[in-house]
Amino acid sequence: MSVSQAEASEDAVLDGRLILRQPLRGHRFGHDAILLAAAVSAVAGEHAVDLGSGVGAAGLALARRVDGLAVTLVEIDPDLTALAASNAERNGLADRVRAVCLDVESSVAAFAAVGLPAASAAHVLMNPPYNVAPQNPSSDPGRRSAHVGSHESLLAWLRAAARLLGARGVVTLIWRADGLPDLLGALAQDFGAVAILPLHPKPGAPAIRVLARAIKGSRAPVALLPGLLLADADGKPTAQAEAILRENAALSVTGN
Repeated sequence: MSVSQAEASEDAVLDGRLILRQPLRGHRFGHDAILLAAAVSAVAGEHAVDLGSGVGAAGLALARRVDGLAVTLVEIDPDLTALAASNAERNGLADRVRAVCLDVESSVAAFAAVGLPAASAAHVLMNPPYNVAPQNPSSDPGRRSAHVGSHESLLAWLRAAARLLGARGVVTLIWRADGLPDLLGALAQDFGAVAILPLHPKPGAPAIRVLARAIKGSRAPVALLPGLLLADADGKPTAQAEAILRENAALSVTGN
């Protein structure tokens, strides 16, 4: 059943640069998607794939920032896929952004069948489920599948990314800070030149998320970058966070 007008909200993102419809219940996008998009170093003429795209917030923010970039949104939920496609249309990006309904853990043949053969992308971005399963999980299956993951699912998502990327292709993802050891171990199978940028909610607070960028087939070492402070001591967004979340500014995540 498709999401009706009454079951969806219409929200302005990036100070109105995007208008996105999303379900009133279940998984709803937040700052993670915009931060992820900002960290992708794509350029015009390339192809980026957004795995687990939901209604397309990250992929569409990236397409809005990088003129001439082609983006494919991959989402397992057919309702969210339909919303992602309509959001691309609503924002005048349907000529460069398409949405396909597919499980990230699908076979090589299934990806190829929707026009995503091996080595077809220069960039893969993803916000995979990264929370440990709670004792009392959400009763909403969409919210549960979007937030709760495992080490095995992370490995599967990264295998899909490695398969989609051409030589020296780049994967960019956001992950919880306390899961950094698992993330580094998972990336080591196919990627190198890993750059980690911690995200701190306020001065003196531990990082809650990390942005990670890695290059397929590289053997360069890990680089831990200076963290991004999202808000000052009074809770006001920092100038850099404001530029990213409101103005769609890019965020450099590289050890070079």
